Amino acid sequence: MKIAILTTDNRHHFGEFDRPEPWFGTAPEALLQGFAGLPEVEVHVVSCTQRPMKSPEKIALNIFYHSLHVPRLGWQRTLYQGCIRATRKKLRELRPDIVHGQGTERDCALAAVFSGFANVLTIHGNMRLVAKVNGSPPFTFWWNAARLEAFTLPRTNGVVCITNYTRAAVISRARRTWLVPNAVDGSFFEVRPQINAGQPPVLLCVGFICLRKNQNAFIRALDPLAAREKFRLVFLGGASHDEPYGREFFELLRSRPWCEHHGFVDRAQLKNWLRGATLLALPSLEDNCPMTVLEAAAAGVPVIAADVGGVPDLVADGETGLLCDPLDASSMVGTVEKILKRPDLARALAAKANQSARERFHPLVIARRHVEIYNEVLGGKC
Repeated sequence: MKIAILTTDNRHHFGEFDRPEPWFGTAPEALLQGFAGLPEVEVHVVSCTQRPMKSPEKIALNIFYHSLHVPRLGWQRTLYQGCIRATRKKLRELRPDIVHGQGTERDCALAAVFSGFANVLTIHGNMRLVAKVNGSPPFTFWWNAARLEAFTLPRTNGVVCITNYTRAAVISRARRTWLVPNAVDGSFFEVRPQINAGQPPVLLCVGFICLRKNQNAFIRALDPLAAREKFRLVFLGGASHDEPYGREFFELLRSRPWCEHHGFVDRAQLKNWLRGATLLALPSLEDNCPMTVLEAAAAGVPVIAADVGGVPDLVADGETGLLCDPLDASSMVGTVEKILKRPDLARALAAKANQSARERFHPLVIARRHVEIYNEVLGGKC
């Protein structure tokens, strides 16, 4: 089977045009890791970028890479027409059996549905729901992304839904849906927690600092606990001083020595933080399939997470983690306190979560399920 994966090269997204190797979102990276373990498939990854970049021909024995240069005019301002045309031209050369668009926020979904080949989409973030939570004004990025998502859903052969939350949001628009969670990078299963005795517990909160991720309310919720317990609340993720929410975040940190912000970190740095973490906290107001929850589970770190969106699909309350109400300060602080006060509970939750992650989110498990879906779309022809 020949598969074309359309996904964003993060060298373009982060302006790292001189970097020699492509890198992708955590979920597509993990899926490709699974495909690399299936020699019976041939995978072609296709990404559009605004500058020409040197790229390897292959990123695994059975995975080829194609970087397509699309001038700036062919992007959002023209509804990604340049990306659609460049991708379609490359796909006509490759002649894949199926095309898989990763994400509906930029060009990948549109390029998949206009490819002329059998295609499926994966929704990583529900653009229509994100735009609603953010209250995105007309013609902003999220507002546009929500409308492009609505356009592509009925035009693809099917949607891979990573949680029931997504499935409920798209089932009335999509021809067909499948429920398949994201894969988690296999290297996170090799992380071993190394808690330093005598040191304050480390509470890890990973994600871009924004209203949707709800970090500011989480800080305020922990104020009473910080008055009687010693711990470090460590935030990893980008933040903007230019946005009101970001400015409020940094103002909160200035008066709270137990809070730290270390900015964006790569996968290797995140694994180092997870090794020393007592728990991972996700206080989001809206989330679909946050990768940090899967990565923490794989690494054996207890998780407390908001009972919103697709999170309950990933965290079984009281079994593989603890769920809380992100709008209720007492609920958030209560789950944190349970983990800090009951190390036996923390160990049991982490062990069960790790076992579940191996069974549900391992790259090979998810890659094999995707091949089954492709065969279903193609009517068993491959």
